[in-house]
Amino acid sequence: MSDSTLLDGKRILIVDDEADILDILEELLEMCDVVKASTFDEAKELLESQNFDLAILDIMGVDGYGLLEIANRRNITAVMLTAHAFTPGNLVRSIKEGADSYLPKEEMANIATFLNDILEAKQKGKNPWGPWQEKLPTSYFERRWGAAWQNTDKDFWEKFRASIKERKNK
Repeated sequence: MSDSTLLDGKRILIVDDEADILDILEELLEMCDVVKASTFDEAKELLESQNFDLAILDIMGVDGYGLLEIANRRNITAVMLTAHAFTPGNLVRSIKEGADSYLPKEEMANIATFLNDILEAKQKGKNPWGPWQEKLPTSYFERRWGAAWQNTDKDFWEKFRASIKERKNK
């Protein structure tokens, strides 16, 4: 299956305060109907008034968590994409607040693959975080955050991994 199969024709809202990021993502997702927003207010208006299959939300600069709340209310698949807020704390917050994935901007070139995997998992009734766990293995995060990065919230991570395995086996 090609990366674009499930993405073909999907309506995607991309929110980032950096114009170059918006342009790169639009190019990478050329198989989609892309709508761009560069401010919280612009994105809020779009999320509340239009229908989207997916929303890609920057965390900083546009209050991505505020937008995530709106996306969740509207049942829009939401992906957090960040550079500066790429921290264990923001990863946990993204999961707890209902994001369907959390990607570092340095992995942006693979956005179509990640989004396709998320849509495929959701279509099959599986946890959308499963493909993320497989594509960005623990070693990726250990290189970024150190070997003990999950130690501050061990209970959370144990439950999270168990929920992925549980839905994977369905």
